[in-house]
Amino acid sequence: MAAPAPSYPAAPAASAPATLPTEKSVPPHPTTDAAAGYLDALYALAHPIAHPLVNTYTRFEAWKDSFGLYQPGTAENLTKEIKQTHLTNFLFDGARADLTKGLSLNPAFQVTHSFSLASATAPPMYNFGAIYADNKTFLQGGVDHTGSVTARANQAWSAADTTKVQAQLTSTPGHSMIQIEHDHLGPHYSLNLRTINPSVTDLTGIHMVSFLHSVTPRLALGFETLIQHPQPQILETSTSYLAKLTSLPAPSPSTPIAATTGINTGAAKQWIATAQLQPQGILQTTYYQKLTPAVDVGLDLQTLITPDGPMGPGKREATATLGAKYEFRMATFRGQVDSQGKVGMLLEQRFTPAFAFLVGGEIDHWKGTSKIGLGVMIESSSLSPEELQAQGMLPPA
Repeated sequence: MAAPAPSYPAAPAASAPATLPTEKSVPPHPTTDAAAGYLDALYALAHPIAHPLVNTYTRFEAWKDSFGLYQPGTAENLTKEIKQTHLTNFLFDGARADLTKGLSLNPAFQVTHSFSLASATAPPMYNFGAIYADNKTFLQGGVDHTGSVTARANQAWSAADTTKVQAQLTSTPGHSMIQIEHDHLGPHYSLNLRTINPSVTDLTGIHMVSFLHSVTPRLALGFETLIQHPQPQILETSTSYLAKLTSLPAPSPSTPIAATTGINTGAAKQWIATAQLQPQGILQTTYYQKLTPAVDVGLDLQTLITPDGPMGPGKREATATLGAKYEFRMATFRGQVDSQGKVGMLLEQRFTPAFAFLVGGEIDHWKGTSKIGLGVMIESSSLSPEELQAQGMLPPA
């Protein structure tokens, strides 16, 4: 008889290959799950309230767009064209020299040495300044011969929001200051919040709020409120009212009027009229017009009317100032005359792109006084001629 075949134990059944836990199979972390639940609960709570408000605001802005409203600019720049035409921010007396050296064009970085002497109204002065600027950031700083330091910083967070900080540090008691402000530009309005020397503990300082809104395609109205809080027990407020009327062209589908921030300063026969009423009885009205692409004129009328009171008799005073600016190919001339008998002029003659000569003066016929100023501006750059030519600063060879 044949021996039975040996029997071997059966091989175990092939099991499924072991799989590593994937990212989806990992159980959620308790902290993440709790945070997601908290956010969901917060959204469910706020959505019924926020959604109608956002929807109403969107429809309200679309309704204002249908009227052709425009961006009126900030209240700070309400009379910007007048300031650029008149001599108030440009006239000087004595001798002056500004030496500027550009170290970079993109981003812009330059240093300036400023000298002034032989002035009848101010002592000799030296100031060293530096400027750095790119598309969103602007930094400016300076120090003079007395050790006083000034600084300014602008940061644009978006096309509608800009934060500005200014500071001055000096050894003179009561002259050091810091100013913080924020500009918000809406489609048809501008809002500015500003505070000077604020205190976090007792909220003292000087605070300002300005708001300007266009109500028609030509007219913008607004206000500026000043809150003076120098000490915890002293609080004073005052409000000024603003108005701006322009001769902007009619809006077109390709260039809506809401996208502009002012008149087209390159076009002629356009004008801007402004008015500012302060609670002290001061009314300032201005009128600016561009006669030709090279000629600007501006009229400023300031009226002070106060009634009789316990502090003394009332006042009725007015000052009118008429100025003009002429732009030539290599020169700029400004002339000004006012109702108080003052006549002034300033000529900036640029002989080369890097050298300019300034001469200006003012005669006060009522007081019988006069002043004259002479100055030079020299600009140099550490860039090569090829780099300047690439940036468009020099004509091609």
